[in-house]
Amino acid sequence: MIDLNADLGEGFGRWQLTDDERLLSVVTSANVACGFHAGDAATMRRVCELAAERGVRIGAQVSYRDLAGFGRRSMDVPPDELAAEVAYQIGALEVFARAAGSRVAYVKPHGALYNRVVHDERQAQAVVDGVLLADATLPVLGLPGSRFLEVAGKAGLPVVTEAFADRAYTEEGTLVPRGRDGAVITDPDTVVARSVGLARSGTVAAHSGREISVRARSLCLHGDTPGAVDLARRVRAELEAWGVRVEAFA
Repeated sequence: MIDLNADLGEGFGRWQLTDDERLLSVVTSANVACGFHAGDAATMRRVCELAAERGVRIGAQVSYRDLAGFGRRSMDVPPDELAAEVAYQIGALEVFARAAGSRVAYVKPHGALYNRVVHDERQAQAVVDGVLLADATLPVLGLPGSRFLEVAGKAGLPVVTEAFADRAYTEEGTLVPRGRDGAVITDPDTVVARSVGLARSGTVAAHSGREISVRARSLCLHGDTPGAVDLARRVRAELEAWGVRVEAFA
């Protein structure tokens, strides 16, 4: 059994990046941009309505305040400020989720914040504090073995591990930074094969070629890659063909 999540609502005004409607026919969980790295009020409302119609779980994808850099630039935000901004983003999305007859079901950091809280305990604690401020029952989605999930677990938040079939891993189980060659895997056949391996055996080939363990309850499918919808459909079809039940975790 595995959940399929995708980053959605990553547009702003007239500019649209992700094919939200078609991806929502494939995934079981939607990481909705909350206006800090992408997204705006109208986009958030539309994606929540579409997700609710399809029974897809709505997740708050929280980020550093970085529209220009798409949330992929690391920032030194004071912990109290970061906690408040995380809670603010969750609260904004909750309004639209509830208006659509649903709710925010989990929280996932985005981009630079996601990678920062793998190792940085102070920033991880700030994100956890923000989630607790918004709703102390919300599950959080993150990288296995990260400081973020460790801190969240200690605070009593439900923790959910995720994996990436289209991102290269180091031997330590962290993601290879996007600026390095081979960090993003673009060959569809490879992505599909890695998805099945992660779901069935919890293993994947690291960037070095060595097989590593990555135990995950959710698999992320990036919505901003070329051919994202067709690839997502292939991944889901292949998983189900191998007897993997695709089901939301929240």
